[in-house]
Formats: sequence, structure tokens, C-alpha cells
Amino acid sequence: MYEALVITPVKDSLKTTIETIRSVHNSGGTFHYLIFNDFSTQETTKALESLSNEYRFELINLSEITETQSPNYRLVLQMAQKKALQMGVPLIIIESDVEVQPNTISELLRFSKSLSNCGMVGAITKDLDGKINFPYLNFKSTKKEIIETRSSLSFCCTLLSSQLLQQYDFQTLSAEKHWYDVSISRKSIQLGLKNYILVTESVVHKPHSSRPWKHLKYSNPIKYYYQKLVKRLDRI
Repeated sequence: MYEALVITPVKDSLKTTIETIRSVHNSGGTFHYLIFNDFSTQETTKALESLSNEYRFELINLSEITETQSPNYRLVLQMAQKKALQMGVPLIIIESDVEVQPNTISELLRFSKSLSNCGMVGAITKDLDGKINFPYLNFKSTKKEIIETRSSLSFCCTLLSSQLLQQYDFQTLSAEKHWYDVSISRKSIQLGLKNYILVTESVVHKPHSSRPWKHLKYSNPIKYYYQKLVKRLDRI
């Protein structure tokens, strides 16, 4: 019996994606691993097909399901929710710019069962030097080991509990958005559930690897906000 459905949405960034896959493969726990290939290049797609045999994960090429170009996070979440509910397990999202520790998945599962009324629980993100980084910089001075938060949890490495999946139908997610961590975090709290961040269970995060244009926020803010506001990229 599987304890969780683990998913990774992929849009190119092959190097970090391979690092993610290897780290998940080396994780403890009993889980089904599913990768959604969101209109990556032919090179990345071929690599994923080869890796799926080597690392034994299920690969879904979204180009075979929809004509809507990337990002297709709404569709990914809807398909993942349906499968997790069918399996009767929580959903764990590990994004393609994250490397988990060998015990990350098992610890997310353990804490989700022990924490009060858990809707979501995420592992805090750190850089290669072990310092808390984006998107959890506002917690970099915390002394707590577990944080209950009303702030939004990123989907970098986050468990969505079966209780949340049963109560919130992802078919109702807005088609006007690209990303849904804010929406789902808020809905979890509205439903009376609680969201937690595990400070002691960290993962390595290499921000924006699949969306390199977002680094323009720091190097060329004018061009960044043109992309975000005028071209309406990255709608949350």
C-alpha cells in the first residue's frame, strides 16, 4: 500500500529536474512518484522518458492530453487530486528546483498525522550553504522547530492532506491564474484546517530554475515587471 502520491511538475530545467528525481528516488517511504511534463523541449522529453525507466516513476506528457501551452499547473493539480483521492493518500508536491533529504517524505507524512487538524505541511527551503532562502525568507530568524502559519505555503516541497483534498475540489480553481499555492493555502485555513512549516526538515531550493526570467526581478526590475504585468506571466 502506498502512503502518498508524490508529484513533480516539469518544464525543462533538465539539470535541476534530474537532481530532484534522484533525491526523490533515494527517499525513504512507500509512495507513487508521478512526473507531469508540461510541454518541455524534445530533448527534455526524451530524457524524462529514459529516466522514467531508470528511476521507475510514472511520466505523463501533458502535450498528449491538452493543447493548452505551459503553464498547466491547474490541470496538474486536478489530475493529481483525483489520483490521490482514488488511492486514499495525501498529495506531496516536490518541484523541479528542489532536492529533498532521504527522510523528507517520511517526515512530512509523520508530521501530517501528528499535527493538529493538518491541511498542509511544508519543508522549509534552504540554499546550498544551509541558509533559509526564498520563499521562506520571512522565517529566517525563527527559533521554532515547527511553525503554524496563516501565511501562504509554497509548493516547493509541501504535503496536502487527505482531509484538504476531500474538502476542496480543485476543479473550482480559477482558470485565470498560473499558480495556486496562495489560493489553496488560504482555502485550507478557510476550511478550518491548519498549515505548518517544518523548520527542522529542510530541502535545498534553487529558485526559478524553470522560470529563469524571474531572476530579472533582481537584475532588471523594469523588464521583470513588464513580463509580469504587461505580458501577464506568473499570475497568482
